[in-house]
Amino acid sequence: MNIRVGFGYDVHVFAPGRELWLGGVKIEYEKGLLGHSDADVLIHALCDALLGAANLRDIGFHFPDTDAECKNIDSKILLRKTMGLLRERGYEFGNADCTICAEQPKINPHVEAMQACLAEVMGTDKDCISIKATTMEKMGFVGRKEGIAAYATVLIGK
Repeated sequence: MNIRVGFGYDVHVFAPGRELWLGGVKIEYEKGLLGHSDADVLIHALCDALLGAANLRDIGFHFPDTDAECKNIDSKILLRKTMGLLRERGYEFGNADCTICAEQPKINPHVEAMQACLAEVMGTDKDCISIKATTMEKMGFVGRKEGIAAYATVLIGK
């Protein structure tokens, strides 16, 4: 069996007048994240991890911010397409371990909804998707509440 590991990271700055989407779930908060798409930082990190594990470059290669079709796109669509790219190459998803770094809003109340959403989009069991949250102890841009960062590690196999 060919087993591969992938790692992804993404970051977006907060912006007024935008909705906040994390892990495919809309979270009520005073600001959203700025990006060409819906700026779902968790899904973007997850896509990068999946693409990297399969040696398929990165999310910007497949869904560039210069593509008008990706403007304000729901990141769940990008994740679904990413899973399609993996399966076309014969890979199956094993599991993901994800961390969201944010001072605010509180992430823990939304983790189960995110797991369920991502599992449905990816065609897997929610037990295969770990989502954790942490703060940056008031350090850096996340600590100053300027944005959110996310990390994802995945296991795929053929």
